[in-house]
Amino acid sequence: MNKEIEKALQNYVSDGKITCAIARKIAEDLKVPYKEVGEAANRLGIRIKDCQLGCF
Repeated sequence: MNKEIEKALQNYVSDGKITCAIARKIAEDLKVPYKEVGEAANRLGIRIKDCQLGCF
């Protein structure tokens, strides 16, 4: 599953960042916890911006 998450993140990353809304959408689409998406983003050096709920 990590590869799927990483691929999804890379599809949306811009300037090394993605929005919280996109990160949540990735988690929901792949049916994984938000934490897994956050951890994958950290591994890839992707920052999550405009966090609305404090999930990441």
